[in-house]
Amino acid sequence: MRSLWWDPAGPTLHLIDQRQLPARLVVLELHTASEVADAIRSMAVRGAPAIGVAAAFALALAAASAPSPESVAAEVQEAAATLRQTRPTAVNLRWAIDECLHRAEAERDPSRLASALAEAAQGLADEDVETNRRMGRHGADLLADGDTVLHHCNTGALATVDYGTALGVIRTAHEQGKRLRVLVDETRPRLQGARLTAWELEQYGIPFAIIADSAAGHFLHRGEVQAVLVGADRVAANGDIANKIGTYMLALAAHDNRIPFYCVAPTTTIDLATPDGSAIPIEERDPAEVLDLVHQGQRASPQGSTALNPAFDVTPARLITAIVTEAGVVRPPFPKTLPEARAL
Repeated sequence: MRSLWWDPAGPTLHLIDQRQLPARLVVLELHTASEVADAIRSMAVRGAPAIGVAAAFALALAAASAPSPESVAAEVQEAAATLRQTRPTAVNLRWAIDECLHRAEAERDPSRLASALAEAAQGLADEDVETNRRMGRHGADLLADGDTVLHHCNTGALATVDYGTALGVIRTAHEQGKRLRVLVDETRPRLQGARLTAWELEQYGIPFAIIADSAAGHFLHRGEVQAVLVGADRVAANGDIANKIGTYMLALAAHDNRIPFYCVAPTTTIDLATPDGSAIPIEERDPAEVLDLVHQGQRASPQGSTALNPAFDVTPARLITAIVTEAGVVRPPFPKTLPEARAL
């Protein structure tokens, strides 16, 4: 099942509500661009490729719900401006909106703009699946039969339209017959690893064990891990990556123990206009995501506590062994090889 899909009869965007997993599989039906924006902000849909495609379909909803033909273009531009601000770190969001608008710009008839935008968004969705499959094939060559892989956050079908980026590499290797075991970081504070990655691995029949984020260094130091796989929400021109909070510490531990650290991301995540990681905006989320943790039926933190909750951190390029893209495996020097991959 795709993480999201379009019904032109509504028109309606259907997407899996990732906040409900693994307890329940709930599909949301969204009819307006503002509903899609809320779903992105609240992380009902998440993952850089998935939110980009969701935002592209939201443009079609904005056009379809315009009160008059004369207002269609303005409604679409207003929706685009709102959607770009929902998750500032992920460059795919901005890219997908701009690409969808570009593909539909030849349509001059306001009454046909909604269908043109929907067609463009569907093209992005289908291309995302094929891109993920190509990344999976390139990345699977880096894994050997019997490897234990450490994975952070969720980068599978739920984070994309279907198949996945870093988890797609693991899935491809498994489908090739390689016997893998996955150590799944919980990925606090929203537990995307424990809730979502574990759920996906269970569906695929891939052996896994959930570990606390703080246990990753232990397993790396003991030589029990052969590779670390993560995704990315943005790759800077020098090879620095922004990814889910905790990635930087994981990369440091992998580097210290000489374990390959691979980032898996489509070339649309490469932002050559961002020179390095210091220029990447880091989303700060609601402190309640940290403070509302419940332990044995009770709130874990004292009442009145404050919290800081950055959603992402930046991993320097020097800690990254390679970046797996649909164009191939990109290795240092990244300032030279990333533009080459982006151009393919």
